[in-house]
Amino acid sequence: MKRAKIENIVASVNLAEELDLNTVATILDDVEYEPEQFPGLIYRIKKPKTALLLFRSGKANCTGGKSIEDVKASINIVLDALEKGGIPVNKNPEIVIQNIVAVYDLESEINLNAVAIGLGFEQIEYEPEQFPGLVYRLKKPKVVALLFGSGKVVLTGAKRSEDLDLAVKKLRDELSASGLLH
Repeated sequence: MKRAKIENIVASVNLAEELDLNTVATILDDVEYEPEQFPGLIYRIKKPKTALLLFRSGKANCTGGKSIEDVKASINIVLDALEKGGIPVNKNPEIVIQNIVAVYDLESEINLNAVAIGLGFEQIEYEPEQFPGLVYRLKKPKVVALLFGSGKVVLTGAKRSEDLDLAVKKLRDELSASGLLH
């Protein structure tokens, strides 16, 4: 079985006890800092292509990574730059994955009306007049799958890549058992 393709990982980290964002803005290149618009500083990294939101509290959010390695590399780039700029930072801070978004192709068109009936309405939201996809909330792993008639699936809410694999397996198994996937 092929794996879901990760499109975005959102992670949080505590870079320092506190950050003077005016100073940080002078140390880092490619930053957006307009405190009257947004209380954080936006730092864009070209490779890996990610963005970090840095806050005065020392906390930061990293978004755009396509792998855990991208997230770690981005955070290390920021930590190194801050340290070189004379800002005290936390050594080896804990990185907490908040959300992983991935895509998967069932490689078969699916009838969303039949899926809604076949999987039961307890975990399903399907209102085709409002949104063309079917929302399926898996309980274990706690992942939300957006299914489209084309067979494409967007998975969100995962905290680990293993959760994506489990969600895809469960989804395929349930659709196959209901005769909805050929």
